[in-house]
Amino acid sequence: MLVKTIILFLALMVLVALIGRALFPTALPRVMQKRKAVPVCNKCGRHLIGTKSCDCGGKAR
Repeated sequence: MLVKTIILFLALMVLVALIGRALFPTALPRVMQKRKAVPVCNKCGRHLIGTKSCDCGGKAR
């Protein structure tokens, strides 16, 4: 009985995660998002590598 309850709980958690990803895809961190284009800085246009923000610090042009 306990094993069945645990399996049911885990299945419901997976279902909640799938629904959350379908409804809110932009809420994922940048590393987990699927993008076709290379991410670039909005301020200076340099390519973003890794999880850090751009070195310009938003001070470009």
